[in-house]
Amino acid sequence: MMGYYILIGAIALVSWIVSARLKSKFKHYSKVHLRNGMSGAEIAQKMLDDHGIRDVKVISTPGMLTDHYNPKNKTVNLSEGVYSQRNAAAAAVAAHEVGHAVQHAQAYEWLTMRSKLVPVVSVTSGMSTWVVFGGLALGAAAGVGFGYWIAVAGLVMMAFATLFSFVTLPVEYDASKRALVWLKQKNMVTQQEYAGSEDALKWAARTYLVAAIGALATLVYWGLQVFGGRD
Repeated sequence: MMGYYILIGAIALVSWIVSARLKSKFKHYSKVHLRNGMSGAEIAQKMLDDHGIRDVKVISTPGMLTDHYNPKNKTVNLSEGVYSQRNAAAAAVAAHEVGHAVQHAQAYEWLTMRSKLVPVVSVTSGMSTWVVFGGLALGAAAGVGFGYWIAVAGLVMMAFATLFSFVTLPVEYDASKRALVWLKQKNMVTQQEYAGSEDALKWAARTYLVAAIGALATLVYWGLQVFGGRD
């Protein structure tokens, strides 16, 4: 038990460090102004055009680092600090999100898999821990039986969320790769600007890696509580 809390605490600390580092990198590269003078929105639109994607819109969304691609309504949503800004950080984020649009247009298998998991995870992720905990409580009172199977059902829910976290990794890394390749091949950025874009995306990817490790650690812990408690 104590070992688990130490592990989760360590993961939480690393997550905080990576998140803080990402914000710091984004702030730093936001000061590296693009030589071509293009805004994040213009970068995104050009990348879409270069890939022959005509049915995706680039729109602005409130908040900081709230950028995302929505496959349902085919929109590249850029945060206020990206949409109208003209710097290396904005270029990196805008191109990354369009990378997801390109994945969608080309039916990238990992994105397709993640999209199929979204409806399940959106329903089960918030309740999985409570279902496991409730099953264990019932199992302790009734001596395995019904409570055990409720706990197992909770573990299955948790496993879907963990799978989702790991499927997200290749999706995010691939989107960044597509973004960087396009930025370089089309000479959209200088060497210095490219280095900034690459560094910013590297730290963004690490947030997903830490989240996946945390999800796996939680799944393993509760799995030991459920299966380790059986005679």
